[in-house]
Amino acid sequence: MTSAGKRQSHSTEWLFCIVLALLLAACERQAGPVQLAGASMGTTWHVTYVAPASGVDSVLVQAAIEERLEQVVQSMSTYRSDSEISRFNAAPLNAWFAVTPEFYKVLSSALAIGRQSGAAYDVTVGSLVDLWGFGANMSQQTPPGAEVIEALLLQVGQQQLRVNVETLSVMKLADVALDFSSIAKGFGVDQVADWLDSQGIVRYLVEVGGEMRMSGLSHRGDAWHVAIEQPDIAQRSVAAALTVTDQAVATSGDYRNYFEMDGQRYSHSIDPRSGWPVAHDLVSVTVIHPSAMMADAWATALLVLGAEEAMVVAQEQGLAVYLIRRKGTEYEHSHTPEFAPFLVVEQ
Repeated sequence: MTSAGKRQSHSTEWLFCIVLALLLAACERQAGPVQLAGASMGTTWHVTYVAPASGVDSVLVQAAIEERLEQVVQSMSTYRSDSEISRFNAAPLNAWFAVTPEFYKVLSSALAIGRQSGAAYDVTVGSLVDLWGFGANMSQQTPPGAEVIEALLLQVGQQQLRVNVETLSVMKLADVALDFSSIAKGFGVDQVADWLDSQGIVRYLVEVGGEMRMSGLSHRGDAWHVAIEQPDIAQRSVAAALTVTDQAVATSGDYRNYFEMDGQRYSHSIDPRSGWPVAHDLVSVTVIHPSAMMADAWATALLVLGAEEAMVVAQEQGLAVYLIRRKGTEYEHSHTPEFAPFLVVEQ
């Protein structure tokens, strides 16, 4: 080959590399995040992800997300009479009821949080949730009589359950009714996130009804940005800004789902120890945890406990927790040391 030929070959190679680099740069600029959405579990869901280099069909991703959320609904929704949880609630006493591994995982996690929270969290609270008009059988929302509450408290308490890990079965010793509404959404988030991981999609934000889990870097190349809502009934505003990755975020509050009668507000958050809706100044709890299921359940448990007890338990358990208390017309914010790294500090 002549020197001219070599020069032409090198020039062609360089030209190819330059064109390839420009094409790749253009693709990088044009490749934005994929955003999917839908409805499930009585609420909405949203998924934002950065497609891997190998490529993935977003239509198939949407279908897979919907399938996994539907599986959670069919197992854990009390709004369906044929769901796994509804069939267990209707099952006879003192008889073993076989459950799926997913159901057992959620129940056993809930029972552990019940013990660690001093019974402030209890998924056998279903009969009380229905009594107060916040369950599947939406009755007229009026405060029940104290004697009715006392009677139903006999049907509440996780000590009325027996579980067998070897046979994946559960037995109830009293007429308890399970309610997974405080943990199922978080579990659904984890199910979707785990499936995305299995497909090589490792940069994503999954959200179901406000419960979220993030992985990797966002489409901007930094951590995911999320916000804690100020617990203001009249308007929506940001209480705190967070940067999060490889973690889940869940918030529980008493300021959206409630009813009022005779000037008294009754929250959907029921204290299983008393049978009454919580009535203290702690109005919002946000938990950051690797598991959305655990964050979801702990947010509910800590809200029931109230600010002082919640802070003690959160520190005992090493949880990243952000609390908002209502003080008249103002709000007081506090958090555990584990939460501090996620907070965006305004300059």
